[in-house]
Amino acid sequence: MTTTSLTEWAYPLAESLLAKPLPRRWKHSMGVAERARTLAPILGADAELMEAAAVLHDVGYSPDLAKTGFHPLDGARHLRDMAHADARVVRLVAHHSCAWMEAEARGLRDELEAEFPREPAHLNDALCFCDMNTTPDGSPTNPVDRVNEIAGRYGPESLIGTFIRRAEPEILASTARVLERLATTKRQPM
Repeated sequence: MTTTSLTEWAYPLAESLLAKPLPRRWKHSMGVAERARTLAPILGADAELMEAAAVLHDVGYSPDLAKTGFHPLDGARHLRDMAHADARVVRLVAHHSCAWMEAEARGLRDELEAEFPREPAHLNDALCFCDMNTTPDGSPTNPVDRVNEIAGRYGPESLIGTFIRRAEPEILASTARVLERLATTKRQPM
């Protein structure tokens, strides 16, 4: 009997949900997973967990899964209920990139937090870093440009535009914490 790794399982699932209906979202997800691989030095045993969560983080946008219109919750519910995903992957997807702030704006924060406890902060920081350092087309970017792109795409007065501006300080802080951990790892002697 062979055991499928978390990433071997996650990539085909994400592709099946995103590649055809949302090819740009699929490219973004692949780019986020690529960023996740660069964080392996600070993630250790959680590196594969992060890569799997990264490639799956936006599956809730899939037209087949969208129920509430809040993609972190829709994606996490599908991963938990239908895909029987690893609980840690599900929780990371549910809470990626300051999702609690958007959930609050949508009146879904209590629901999100009751169903999906958060993973440790360093893992949430890492996934936020990966997402906010990747363009919609999967290329590297920086979080300031990414936040500006999101606000511009949705409009500054929209729910998403307002949420992303509110989340910007935390997004920048998450990125700074990840970069500091990477720098510390690079400074340590082998």
